[in-house]
Amino acid sequence: MSESDPAANTPADPEPDLVVDQADTRSATPFIAAAVVAVLVLIGIFVAGALRPADRNVTQADRIADAVRNFALAQSDSDSGQLAANTCTGFDATRSPLGADTGKRVEIVSVTDPNIDGDRGKATVTSKVEGGQPSTGVWNLVRQGSAWKVCDGN
Repeated sequence: MSESDPAANTPADPEPDLVVDQADTRSATPFIAAAVVAVLVLIGIFVAGALRPADRNVTQADRIADAVRNFALAQSDSDSGQLAANTCTGFDATRSPLGADTGKRVEIVSVTDPNIDGDRGKATVTSKVEGGQPSTGVWNLVRQGSAWKVCDGN
């Protein structure tokens, strides 16, 4: 073999070619782990919601303000069913804290200084009847069951 012979420059025992396995070896494990974590987070959210529902976070003052607003809306709409649902037993419409302005739009500007004594409550309410000036008065409320209802001042 001469130097010009290419076979003479190759080693006697050539190394075998490196074989690379390019088969798809992806694993579903990371996706399964992510799904398990997501499910655990959702379960945690549902358990937290069940143990501490939002309506338990509402104060009695918030409930009184809601009762006042519901009453004003019912009176604005001249909705006798809603008025009955939002007023205490024996409510006298002639002594309504909003007066005889049934059918006029009523805006409750503010409900402040709620004072609760057992199942009775009072709140300072500023309201504005359509076309009029704001007026402030102390409203009487009674808790019947779990709902606060507006009373006529008796």
